[in-house]
Amino acid sequence: MKYRRLLLQPKFSLLLAIFTAIIAQPVIAEPANFGTLKLSPGFDPAKGVVEGYTGGSYSLSAISNRDRDKKACIGFADPKPDHILILEKDFPRLKILVNTGGKDTTLLIKGPDDQTIRCGDDTGKNKDASIDDQNFKKGTYQIWVGTFDSGAKHNYTLTVQQP
Repeated sequence: MKYRRLLLQPKFSLLLAIFTAIIAQPVIAEPANFGTLKLSPGFDPAKGVVEGYTGGSYSLSAISNRDRDKKACIGFADPKPDHILILEKDFPRLKILVNTGGKDTTLLIKGPDDQTIRCGDDTGKNKDASIDDQNFKKGTYQIWVGTFDSGAKHNYTLTVQQP
């Protein structure tokens, strides 16, 4: 019996070491395709502008079918977020706009927790997407800029405004 326990002890120790190594690994944040915006209330409007290009065949509806206001989340993008938006304080309202010169784009914003999703599509008669919403809490947001056509590449400017 003692011999059997000695044989099992190294296996148990090895399993314990592997398990500890797995759970001790830090969670690595997914880097954005085109960088990070870091904003505080009253920010200089120039700091709220970034550029990128659409592309990818990942369906944004895989992140969420509908946002917190029951709007459909549609379009195709890269699985990695295009931009990271870090809000250093709460914002009562923000407006996020895509400008491709009129291509049909979509937006999905996730954060600051995994449950809060905002989705946007056309802006009035313009096919470029936008989101104009209230109650943006302090924290980190992931932003995807999508298109209706899987893999379509369009250069864009993303603008974050504090109305």
